[in-house]
Amino acid sequence: MNIVVSGGGTGGHIYPALALIREIKKETKDVNFLYIGTEKGLESKLVTRENIPFKAIHITGFKRKISIDNVKTILRFLKGVNDSKKMLKEFKADVVIGTGGYVCGPVVYAAAKLGIPTIIHEQNSVPGLTNKFLSRYVDRIAVCFEEAKSFFPESKVVLTGNPRASEVLHQDGIKGKLSAGLNVSDPVVLIVGGSRGARPINEAVLKALSLLGEKPYQVLYVTGDVHYEEVKKEVELVGNPKNVVIKPFIHNMPEVLAGVDLTVARAGATTLAELTSLGIPSILIPSPYVTNNHQEKNARALSEHHAAELVLEKELTSQKLIEEIDRILMDEKVLKQMKNSAKELGIPDAARRLYLLMKELVDKKK
Repeated sequence: MNIVVSGGGTGGHIYPALALIREIKKETKDVNFLYIGTEKGLESKLVTRENIPFKAIHITGFKRKISIDNVKTILRFLKGVNDSKKMLKEFKADVVIGTGGYVCGPVVYAAAKLGIPTIIHEQNSVPGLTNKFLSRYVDRIAVCFEEAKSFFPESKVVLTGNPRASEVLHQDGIKGKLSAGLNVSDPVVLIVGGSRGARPINEAVLKALSLLGEKPYQVLYVTGDVHYEEVKKEVELVGNPKNVVIKPFIHNMPEVLAGVDLTVARAGATTLAELTSLGIPSILIPSPYVTNNHQEKNARALSEHHAAELVLEKELTSQKLIEEIDRILMDEKVLKQMKNSAKELGIPDAARRLYLLMKELVDKKK
């Protein structure tokens, strides 16, 4: 079976794709993969690092206001479709799966026009422009939130969950703690702003650093590559408490998450899939800069079930951050309740669900 996967821009689109590829490799030996992304996107680094064959097309997203750049985007889209068709024919693709990002547009559209079975995977509770467009052409639409179903044709939608949820299970939390430079005995709060970091979260943590140093728990603080050097300079001025470990990025996040007791994070779909799969309580600070404010809607899907505490970015202060961490992490009853609630929302077999959906399409085509 020859499988093409496309998804790019952020880790939220790429990690589910990689998780699905690993699941398929476990399920079947007779399989070849081609990943189509962009050269400038994070996928060009993450995918090639996994030794998965990678090809690139050039595509950009639409501006939401009238702009000459949108004309250029249309031309790039048309060229991307032609380039994708050539790649798909040469690879003899049996199925094409898009996991989000602008690059999926021309790739999945090209596949649909060639009559190749197609699936798009929507991680968020509110779909983006690309998946809304592609929903008219694809065979199946896999979603992670019940709330997303209403945006798509009912006959095409299947609730699968996020493949990344399956990968965080059965990991060694002790090994994860040690790999991050933490001790194995004390509780851990992970503070992370996503693959690119989040300045407001970083600022709140820096202001809270001295107080965090007095707490009976450990803090694993992931700044994002973009902000790491700037944060380190600030930390050098105020001092780095022994119980606070600062990293630019964590590549073995599933392993590290297995040793975490509480997470402070944005409300990206992949992050939420990981947290609910493991039953990790969270303090969610959704990014207000994303399309359709979908992160806040993602976060509310958890907070309304008492699996997370929602803190809007405009309400975030260092004092608020510490108060919420203490309230959850230092109260065993609250912590246990939130763990159970998070676990109930998880779909731990998501990768297999998506694999079976793909296999059904391919078998039907035969």
